[in-house]
Amino acid sequence: MKIVSMNINGSPVSKEVEDNTLLVVLLREKLGMTGTHVGCDTTQCGCCVVHVDGTSVKSCTMLALQAEGCDVRTIEGLARDGELHPVQKSFKENHALQCGFCTPGMIMAAVDLVDSYPGKLTPEIVREEMEGNLCRCTGYHNIVKAIVAAAE
Repeated sequence: MKIVSMNINGSPVSKEVEDNTLLVVLLREKLGMTGTHVGCDTTQCGCCVVHVDGTSVKSCTMLALQAEGCDVRTIEGLARDGELHPVQKSFKENHALQCGFCTPGMIMAAVDLVDSYPGKLTPEIVREEMEGNLCRCTGYHNIVKAIVAAAE
């Protein structure tokens, strides 16, 4: 067992973990942050996306120890001062929510995309860039619409 320390949603956290503990397990099971979902455990679905040092990562295949000293942001830390993040607002306004299982990972990946894409986001670009996030409810049309609207 080792101690891993990081900032999660702006707060310092230290926790004892086994060497093979995944970041998603640390977040969900050891810290009770259940907004980050586990869908496939193989990086296929994207339900577990969080930001590590400002970049989207699939936390089901990242060891907690790899996040040592990092800034980790989860869906729970996206809103500020009771206000939804613009991407969260856009998902709500554009009905980009169905069952909601993929939504946290979709939103976290979308925030990274909106923040980092160098040009104008079009529906075609969003579909290509978000291909690592799966919605099993076929909500892609409204998800893409929400991301494009948030980028504008």
